Parts: sequence; structure tokens; C-alpha cells
Amino acid sequence: MAEAAKSQGMAISPARRWLRRAAALLAGTPLLAGLLYLPATPVAHAAEKASDADTVDVALNSLSPSVPVKDDTLTISGTVTNKGKKAITDAEVDLRVGPRLSGRPDIDEAAKATGYTPGTDAGALGGPYSVKIDRLATGISEDFTLTVPVSKLKLDDAGVYQLGVSLSGQTAGSSYDRVLGIERTFLPWQPEAVSKRTQLTFLWPLISTTHLSAETGSDEQQTPVFENEALASELAPGGRLDQLVSLGSQLPITWVIDPDLLATVDAMTRNYEVRTATGDTVPGRNQAVAKQWLSTLEKAVQDRQVVALPFADPDLASLAHRGKDVSGSLSHLQPATAVAETTVETILHVKPSTDFAWPVEGAIDPSIVDVATSAGAHNIIARSDSLRETGSVSYTPSAARPIGGGTTAVVADARLSKAFYGDLSKAGTSTLAIQQFLSQSLALTQQAPDAQRSIVVAPQRMPTASQAQTMAKALQGLAGQRWTQPLDLIGAAEAKPDPDATTRVPAVSQYPKNLRVRELPVQTFQDIKGTQETLDSFKVILTSPDRVVTPFGNAINREMSTSWRGKAGVAAQYRNGVQTYLEDLTTEVRLIQKSALTLSGRSATIPVTVQNKLVQGVDHLVLRLKSSNPTRLKLDDGSVVAEQPIKINGGHSQSVKFAAAANANGPVQVTAQLYTEDGKLYGGPMTFTVKASEITPTVMLVIAGGVLLLVLAGVRMYTQRKRAAAREAATAGEAADGTRESAVADTPEQPSDPTPDTAPESTDPSGAGEKVDR
Repeated sequence: MAEAAKSQGMAISPARRWLRRAAALLAGTPLLAGLLYLPATPVAHAAEKASDADTVDVALNSLSPSVPVKDDTLTISGTVTNKGKKAITDAEVDLRVGPRLSGRPDIDEAAKATGYTPGTDAGALGGPYSVKIDRLATGISEDFTLTVPVSKLKLDDAGVYQLGVSLSGQTAGSSYDRVLGIERTFLPWQPEAVSKRTQLTFLWPLISTTHLSAETGSDEQQTPVFENEALASELAPGGRLDQLVSLGSQLPITWVIDPDLLATVDAMTRNYEVRTATGDTVPGRNQAVAKQWLSTLEKAVQDRQVVALPFADPDLASLAHRGKDVSGSLSHLQPATAVAETTVETILHVKPSTDFAWPVEGAIDPSIVDVATSAGAHNIIARSDSLRETGSVSYTPSAARPIGGGTTAVVADARLSKAFYGDLSKAGTSTLAIQQFLSQSLALTQQAPDAQRSIVVAPQRMPTASQAQTMAKALQGLAGQRWTQPLDLIGAAEAKPDPDATTRVPAVSQYPKNLRVRELPVQTFQDIKGTQETLDSFKVILTSPDRVVTPFGNAINREMSTSWRGKAGVAAQYRNGVQTYLEDLTTEVRLIQKSALTLSGRSATIPVTVQNKLVQGVDHLVLRLKSSNPTRLKLDDGSVVAEQPIKINGGHSQSVKFAAAANANGPVQVTAQLYTEDGKLYGGPMTFTVKASEITPTVMLVIAGGVLLLVLAGVRMYTQRKRAAAREAATAGEAADGTRESAVADTPEQPSDPTPDTAPESTDPSGAGEKVDR
């Protein structure tokens, strides 16, 4: 108990010391039994310490150097915050150096510890290496800096030591000091380089979410349409992707790149549109940001190893567990790998390796291995918590594991790979992650100091900016290469395998449940199948199919992306958008609806109009016309179905005429349907009515006779009117002559002759010598 009190900085009074001695001598005397209660006070203090140890929050914001040597001075800065309800007085911030930890499991256990534990936590270094704080009010924070020569830390053998930074003090109503808060970290101590350094491969992923839609402009450049401008913030100075590139350019890492990200940023360097919340599009404004990022990346990857994932980083586990039963799903992997290599070479001007597959979290089973290798990969990046050791190996073996069929599992170390998970935006959490990573790497090396091993670190797929900064600081801590040396991923895959390491791939039933529930659903692959079938039918009629196949092929790959895990709603929305836009394009080539028409006569033509509103021409189409009643109406010299080839330039329409013959009167339903040349339906049918009217030769003769009679009657009427007019003119002339004669003779008027000079107009037929205009 005295040691515990002393470890807390408590002074033991002479009176109390005398009472303890008396109690020890007279423990059997009933008279002094009451004195035996006196030692209970320190016990109460210990209980009180257990409840008060988290009154103060201690944060370690920096520890420098993270990997010290003998002549260094260790500097630890941080912040203490009073979270309790009482002010703290006479406080002191101390450094506590614990014993050397024996291995990786000890580091794991120490990392879980919380609160101060008397007798377990080391004593305070004290003296000039502590910081005094007179008063720390409730809710108030105070910064501190501890500076200690490494020689004062009493570090003996090389290894990992636990460091604790604590705050001790008194609260109101308390007359003794106690530990009110503590934070622990680790200090790797390896002052001299080891003879067999661990070969360390650190993957540096450049992966993002989907930003490009399938939609493009109708201009020659096919202006792309972005779903939003979120990518610009990642590329801008200080953004996530900007930090990954600028930091990675200075580190010994292997670049792991999703080519879709490169293609998307490359599209952003030129004119592009951005979809708004209302569904409209506006011009994008971040070309300069995209150009700068690509330029920086291109310089960073020169003469460095680049691993290209299949285009859009497809979810291999989802394909294996839910997509392989949907026909055609696996057929996308090989083209995605082929376009990955082309994309990286075209944009970054380096030749990437496409021989690696990276399932989510490195979890594999036989079905995932089969899917990964179907795309041509011979190396699968797994993780040690998936390929667990069976106990025959007491150390961490090398990463390369032959798993059969010419395939190598490159097994990343789980502890090191998960060291940078979580929110590392606070300096305190970042510092702890760095020190734990460095300490685990040293402990790993010390497991088998006489055997050089190859270890791989595969961090999270899309590190945040703060996670990237933390990873960079951790790798900088290994720059001295005292127990590690860098190795690229191809080197790790080709390293000599450890003969005792497990090569057994876990069964499908052992796939982690927390990962399985986040897989892409079967509906994803059914939707992809439908979109692919629509695209296949559409592309065969196009004169420039690449303008459609390329953007939609890439969009289909994006629909399988790992980035959709846990985002079922937005993933379905994206797929629906791709399918809807493709269907809208297919309807730009269509039949124009006809109204009912009347077909008079035995033969005539039926016109049908095909419209092409696309910017490119269409070909390899066939228009078929079918009569529902061939007895009444036949097409094309007696056929039931007539067809004609269709070829239309972009933005034009074509009127196609079919010969038809009517055999009987009455309405007939006629159906027009477009087909591709291979006989597949294209679009929907268009039906209209033809009213057929058959006219026989007898009917035509009767009609002709009637027309002739009408003409003759008209001529006769005209002739009669002409003769009547002539008679009237003659009568008028005779009357005028008689008047003149009477006037000259000046004789009395004579009675008229008893009969007219001309006979009435005869109604008999004209003589043979008369001509009648008809």
C-alpha cells in the first residue's frame, strides 16, 4: 500500500507509520482491534482513484521523435482537460515509462487499457521532467510540453516500451493527490539497425466514388455530364486526393489506382457539365484544378510502381456471392481490366501492373478467388485476419502464399493495415495511431530476427485527408530503416513464401457477416444485365457505335463498383438513371404514327415514315409491314409481310413506300415494326388501319358510260342554247328592216303575213353533215 501511495506521489506521515507498526505487532490483541481500521484509508484512496482516473482527459498531440535514438531528446506535447465538476489544484503532468513489452499481443492488450491502475502503471518520472499546473478549472483545457532526454528514460534492451502521461492533483474536499487522468502510447526503441530488416510494402490507394453519369452532350467532343462537383473539392489543395498525391510522392509506396478516377479527372480537364438539383445542367468550372492534380500525379508516379485495379474497382465479393448466377455478370471483368491498362498508360504515361485483385477488406473465399482470377489476375491482395494462421507458426510469416492454380495470395498484415482506421482528424488520435503502427512493426521484426520477411500493409480503400497525413508520418518514422526497408508490391508477391505459413483459403461460410450484409444485391446484376441487353440491341444500328458503347460500358462498370457498398439507395438511383437515359436514346429512332388511310383501286402504295433524331446515322435496320388480313389486302406482290432496309442520316427522317393490293373492300389492320438485321425487335410496333376498296372492270365500264352520258348531255344543252341565241338575233334583224321600209314608203301599215318566214326549230336529230362539239 505504501508503494501504491508513493507511486501516486503521496507523503506518509510519521504518526500513520507508527500506527501501522503497532498494528502489526499487536494484531492479535482485541484491545487494539479498533486500530486495525486505520490502514483502510489508503484502500479507500485506491477505490477513489479508480473512479476518478477519468476526471481529466489527457491528449497526446505529438511525440517527437517517434523513433528516437540514444542522443535524442523526447518531446511530448498535449492537452489536459478537466471534465469533472470540481476544480483541480496543485496538478502535475508526469511521464511514466513502463516495462518493455514482450510481443505483439502485449501491445494489443496495453492498447485496450483505460484509466490508471495502481501497481500496473509505472511510477512518474517526476523532477524537472514534469509540468506544474496550479489550478485547472472545470471544463478548462491546458496545454503542456514534456521534454526528456532519452538517456533518462532508462530504456534497456531494444523493443517496445509503454509510455504514460498522467495528471495528478487534488480536487475540492480532498486532502491528498491522486491520478485524475492518464493516456498511454508506445515508444519503439531500436537504436541500432538490425541485421535482417523486414521488407515493408505499403499500398497507397487512389480511389474515389462514382462522379460521372452515362450522359454526354451531342457535340463532337461528347461533353460529359457529372453527377455533382464533389470531386473538385477532393482534388483542390488540401483535399483528400490532393493530400494523397502530394504525400505519396515523397514516400516509398506502391500506387494502387482505380483507372475510373483518372478517366473522370481527365474528362474534367475539358468542358464538362454538372447536373443540378432540378435536373438541369450547368457548365463545370474546375478544369484548372483537375489539370493541376493530374500533372502532379503524373510526375509522382514516374519510375514508380503503379498497380491498376479493374476499371471502376468492381466488388469481387459481391460478384462471387450474388452476381455470378446472373448471366453475363462476370463477362464485364475482363474488359474492365483491359481498359484499365489503356487508361493509365494514356493519361499517366506509365505502364501499370494489372495482375492484382483486391477484394474488400482482403477477405477471400474460393468463390472470390475464382472470380478474381477470371479477369486475368494471378495475385490476390488478402489480409491476415482472413487467412488465419493455424498455430504452427509463432511469428508473422511473409505475405506471399501460393494458394493453388498458379495464384498467389499476397496477405497483408491485419494489425498494420487497420492501424489508421477511424477518425484521425484530432492530433491525439493521430499520434497514438502512429506510435502503435511503428511499435507493431518493430515487434514484428523482433519475432524472428534471423529471418528476413516480406510484410504488406493494405490500408482502407479511400483514406481521408487526416488518415493520409497520419500514414505519411508513420512511414516517415521508418525512414531511418533501422528495422524495415521498402519493397514494392510485385517484389512482395515474388518473395519466397514461408513454408510453414497457411495457404488454406477459408470456406464461403467463413466470409465475415459484417461484410456480407453490405454486398451489392442481386438486383444490381439483374439491372446491369438489362442495361447491357438494351445497349447490345442499340449499338448494332449505329454508324458510330463508340460514341454510345464507351460511355455506357463505363457506366455499367461503375454500377459494380465497391464504393456502392452500404449505399443501396443511391446505387439503385444511379442504375435507374443509366437505364432511363439509354432507353431515351433508343426511342430517338422510331416510327411516326400514321392515321387511318383509304386504299382505292386494285394497287397502290402505303408510306411509312422512320425518324432518326440522333446526331449520328443509323443503319442495319429493317422495316417490316404486316397485313392482318392478307385475303383482303396483300403487300409487296402478294406477300403477307413486306420489308425494306433502313438507313437514315442523323437528324433526318425517311419515308418508306410499300406496294399494296386490295382484293376486297373493308378495313385492314397493318402493323409496322423495326428489326435489327439479325432479326431482333427494335422498339415497339406501330399499327394503323387501311380501308381497302376493290373496283372491278364492269364497275369501271358503268362509271365510264355514265360519265360519257353526262358529257353528251352537256354538249346538247350547249348546242341548243347556241341555236336559240342565233334565232333571237335573226328575228331582231328582220324587225329592224321592216321599220326602215315603212319609213321610206310612207305608206299605211300592212297586216302581217299569216305564217312566219322560218319554221319552228326542229327537234329531230341533226343531219349527217352537222358537227357537234362534245
